Amino acid sequence: MADIGYIALVLSLIVCIFSAAASILGKRSNHPKLASSARNGIFVAFGLVTLAAIVLINALQTHDFRIEYVTSYTSSDMSWPYLFSAFWAGNAGSLLLWGWFLSFFAVIMVLWKREPTKDLIPYASSVLMLTTAFFLLLLVFFANPFEELSFVPPEGNGLNPLLQNPGMIFHPPIILAGFAALTLPFAFAMSVLITKREGRDWLVELRRWALIAWIFLSVGNVLGAWWAYVELGWGGYWGWDPVENLSFIPWLVTTALLHSVILQRAKGRDRLWTIVLTIIVFNLTILATLITRTSVLSSVHAFSNTGMGFLFLVFMELALIIPLILL
Repeated sequence: MADIGYIALVLSLIVCIFSAAASILGKRSNHPKLASSARNGIFVAFGLVTLAAIVLINALQTHDFRIEYVTSYTSSDMSWPYLFSAFWAGNAGSLLLWGWFLSFFAVIMVLWKREPTKDLIPYASSVLMLTTAFFLLLLVFFANPFEELSFVPPEGNGLNPLLQNPGMIFHPPIILAGFAALTLPFAFAMSVLITKREGRDWLVELRRWALIAWIFLSVGNVLGAWWAYVELGWGGYWGWDPVENLSFIPWLVTTALLHSVILQRAKGRDRLWTIVLTIIVFNLTILATLITRTSVLSSVHAFSNTGMGFLFLVFMELALIIPLILL
């Protein structure tokens, strides 16, 4: 089963890259079949990432200790809710969940498109597929959740006692969903810059996804504050842990983005500020991931140094430089 999961990740990486390239080429060359292939690629990528996620969940639930990830974060005496939450307890699993959310939102974006922004969808989906491909690249080459051990241990290490809390079941996936959803406003802003789109009709899509991300982050931050207070007693609601700040600051910037969108839709002003805020908030999510997966700052939330910091820095630089050039 582990091989099936890994092959699904490899195939989804290839499909994402193809879909990203085909979306732009199909639009630029006015090639309907190529554009249709790119659209179908989004659905195929989602199916493959979902298959990989199902394989990992099955391995966690069946105590398949041949897989290193299962051994590291589960034990045979854990109840099924915490076995399920072990999916995002480690670096590889949380990256896989992030990739799944991105592919899921890409499907929703394609199915939920509106006529005024139809011309922007190929460029937006290309940005989204490239972002998904980046996370899949990390999973395939640097953080394989299906890596097998050379022997089968009789028992796993289990989940950290601090993580055996109902907050673990809800807080991390909701925050990750918010981070992934913030890719959509960035994708639409990039498509507007690429096409030099005028008018204000595209703001409806940007506002919709910014609001969805804002709701996820709002709920996730409240749950995280409650969990921290109950489990660690951090003096009320917040201990200002670095990673907590890195989930709270995107919420603040997203709030500003929503206000900017309202002003631009109502009065036609702050167009530049709206686009800049989408670029900033997207890069803040990448920065949060960078901090969480390196030893740059000390945090109870951070994983041990995963060696992927350089890759996140390169990706963040590209996500800053390319939009600024277009701007």
